[in-house]
Amino acid sequence: MIRHIVLWNFVEGLSEAERTEAGKRMKALLEPIKELVPGALEIRVVKNELTSSNRDIALISSFETVDALAEYQSHPAHVEAGKYVRSVTCNRACMDYSV
Repeated sequence: MIRHIVLWNFVEGLSEAERTEAGKRMKALLEPIKELVPGALEIRVVKNELTSSNRDIALISSFETVDALAEYQSHPAHVEAGKYVRSVTCNRACMDYSV
């Protein structure tokens, strides 16, 4: 199994209401992709609510294989979601690892 974790901060200048809305929209765009990609086991978007973290929002996902992760990354729904995500986030950090 492959775990794919991405962390972001929201871009500066977003109000708290805009950050909340951006998180909801990211969740609505990314999580349904699980049903579109064979081998996608979990796709979850979580917004940080604790002051102990240094990132605002995370994508936590699992895939059966590296090929399933690659299919997710090139899937048209993911590519389209990425356009929105890049418009509201910065400081992306990613880690992929085998479990």
